[in-house]
Amino acid sequence: MAVSAVVFDIGNVLIEWQPERFFDRVVGQERRRAMFAAVDLHAMNDRVDRGETFRDVIAETARALPEFHDEIMLWHDRWIEMAAPAIDHSVRLLRALRRAGVPVFALTNFGIQTFEIGRREYPFLEEFDRLYVSGHMGVIKPDPDIYRMVEEDCGVPPTSLLFTDDRIDNITAAAARGWQTHHFDGPAKFADRLVAEGLLTKGDAE
Repeated sequence: MAVSAVVFDIGNVLIEWQPERFFDRVVGQERRRAMFAAVDLHAMNDRVDRGETFRDVIAETARALPEFHDEIMLWHDRWIEMAAPAIDHSVRLLRALRRAGVPVFALTNFGIQTFEIGRREYPFLEEFDRLYVSGHMGVIKPDPDIYRMVEEDCGVPPTSLLFTDDRIDNITAAAARGWQTHHFDGPAKFADRLVAEGLLTKGDAE
């Protein structure tokens, strides 16, 4: 089935998301490993992505682990340094698709407050035709409900959606609903996929 719309994940597709790299730089690898072993910070972040208040969740987690209180608060105070930099080639692909008249959606696990921070830093986050942010939806990938909500809102048949995400569990869940998928492991291969689908020319995909 021909692709009618392209759906982008954001973290590690359009913007690098590497909290461990940030903490390795700021507090050192040994301290970071000890902290991540003591508390599941990605599960903490999932709460934010489901719509809980960013500062409240981080502060609650920090209070529960006094040994790492100051480091955990960095997740709030310096969050934008973890969500960086933009993946420039992916941004070019987003814009090339829009120039070609291909509808472009975002489906992202992102908190309400963190997404507003991201918008200020990365203007291209305003450029989607439709924007599906988990914090506002109250559910995160790979829960099947989030894909169902996208289908019901956008009106595009699942088999005509091409979804790219760096996490295989998110891709698998979308494929189970009939979406076309691309497991993102770099913009160059995704560019090739978009050319193969006839959505972009090779020149436009560079």
